[in-house]
Amino acid sequence: MPEIDARIQRIYEQVTQRNPGELEFHQAVKEVLETLGPALRKHPEYAEHKVIERICEPERQIIFRVPWQDDKGEVQINRGFRVGFSSALGPYKGGLRFHPSVLLGTVKFLGFEQVFKNAITGMPLGGGKGGADFDPKGKSDGEVMRFCQSYMTELYRHIGELTDVPAGDIGVGGREIGYLFGQYKRITNRYETGVLTGKSPKWGGALVRRESTGYGAVFFAEEMLKARGSDLVGKTCVVSGSGNVAIYAMEKLQQFGARVVACSDSNGVVYHEKGIQLDTVKRLKEVERKRIREYVNAHPDAKYIEGGNIWDIPCQVAMPCATQNELDEGAARTLVKNGCIAVSEGANMPTMPGGVKLFQEAGVAFAPGKAANAGGVATSALEMQQNASRDAWTFEHTEERLREIMRCIHDNCYATAEEYGSPGNYVIGANIAGFRRVADAIIAFGVI
Repeated sequence: MPEIDARIQRIYEQVTQRNPGELEFHQAVKEVLETLGPALRKHPEYAEHKVIERICEPERQIIFRVPWQDDKGEVQINRGFRVGFSSALGPYKGGLRFHPSVLLGTVKFLGFEQVFKNAITGMPLGGGKGGADFDPKGKSDGEVMRFCQSYMTELYRHIGELTDVPAGDIGVGGREIGYLFGQYKRITNRYETGVLTGKSPKWGGALVRRESTGYGAVFFAEEMLKARGSDLVGKTCVVSGSGNVAIYAMEKLQQFGARVVACSDSNGVVYHEKGIQLDTVKRLKEVERKRIREYVNAHPDAKYIEGGNIWDIPCQVAMPCATQNELDEGAARTLVKNGCIAVSEGANMPTMPGGVKLFQEAGVAFAPGKAANAGGVATSALEMQQNASRDAWTFEHTEERLREIMRCIHDNCYATAEEYGSPGNYVIGANIAGFRRVADAIIAFGVI
């Protein structure tokens, strides 16, 4: 119906006009809107109640100054953000990113994606995101602590286990979550463990939370291959990045019998034909906080490519787990040419639109991040359940819950894509499945 397509185009134009210069946010909105035509044709009430327009406008946007002192006693100033996009299904839920590239548009793109990601988990979670243009790399523990304390001194008044529950993201791991929670506890005089997720299991965190995003992306990849009569056993894989998501994606791939031959960081790529030795990567990244180039010192038969492109390395399964827009159309063409059959996104929107289209046209099984990397937020919800019940689950029980959630996400995306005339298209399946769940709640609540 031309009028629906025209309506969607008008909404997109309104978004770009109201949010100038926020290119990543524009990209995320466009990618979702382009897939919603079938849903609006089948459910005209969504257009009547202006559900799309409401979802595209955050419920609240918070920007604040973060002053802190470095080890030399000099005052530094950063900018902090927290955007609550939708609370239709539950409290805002989404991570905090500490990285120099963080701008309001970055946070809004991530928060927008989080709305749909959280919805398709089936858990009672809204969508939000936050962060700061602070770079933890090269900072001492004391500097990171002072920054986190200053950041939380403003953020604490906007969050709570029934309001907004932040977690970690790029640049925010267990160390940062500990400092943030400590300051929250100090200011509020409450031991409210449900206010943050990604905590240490020693003080309210869930087992498997650290592993969950990487594990979940692999579980989704396994389900995609299973739907095609295959599996991960013996498959050659490459995983971009070498942070938390990448490390545990590699770990689960190896447990499934796959051979991971390459990983990377922002400086270069390591290629190890016989298989990446994960113990070395964990030591370098989780303990020593060094660059991936150091890997070859422990494994001389491996090759380090300074400034290299990991997608040039032939593989059957590719897992972009580093950052947004890291895999463009040219890289996608190289992957297809080299025999790639499946792509599962561990990062948020790492594949550019041209790359996504090329994968789909080539028949590659493609899992968008809002579905494939939902394991992190799903396990955060499990952590919240344990906090609320004052309980603690075993690693095995929590991992099985995660695997079942990822299986359900896959099946929901698969079935929704078929229902709306695009069998095998996980992008359409994920977008419409998430959108419908949020849209139905928005309509039920009236005009608020």
